[in-house]
Amino acid sequence: MKFIISGKNIEVTEALKEKVTKKISKLEKFFNPDTEVHVTLSVQKTRQIVEVTIPFNGVVLRAEESNGDMYAAIDKVVDVLERQIRKNKTRLEKKLHEVAFRVENFKFEDEVPEEHNFEIVRSKRFAVKPMAVEEAILQMNLIGHEFFMFSNADTKEVNVVYRRKDGNYGLIEPEF
Repeated sequence: MKFIISGKNIEVTEALKEKVTKKISKLEKFFNPDTEVHVTLSVQKTRQIVEVTIPFNGVVLRAEESNGDMYAAIDKVVDVLERQIRKNKTRLEKKLHEVAFRVENFKFEDEVPEEHNFEIVRSKRFAVKPMAVEEAILQMNLIGHEFFMFSNADTKEVNVVYRRKDGNYGLIEPEF
């Protein structure tokens, strides 16, 4: 695996790099050696946050954990990634045809029940009105949702704004 480790509001020391590399390398058995792992370590007030993104063969595996201790957050994020792999191993196997994901390495002591079907329990249609990002955030807050889809007045593309765990906002834009 190729590690790309960066920091926000924190200097990434060699000790932190070694800890991240050592812990996430446990997942190496599931991926090809050329798979990139993007790790962002950040500090916000008293929260130490670790974000891990592993894009491979059109799929993105992502986890984010926070804790008062950066090392504990690193341990927790690896557990979350491993749990995601366990829960979705059959789906990943079917989608990837063992190109970038090595399913033969799934031998866990404590098997987690796998999710079998995604069930859509509600469908909704609405008119997509062109608006600025700020207006979309306002609309989202007014209706009390965690995300809001809209047509960006500047780019003429469909975008999504969402509320992040840290209370800030995110914007999802399509890339073609």
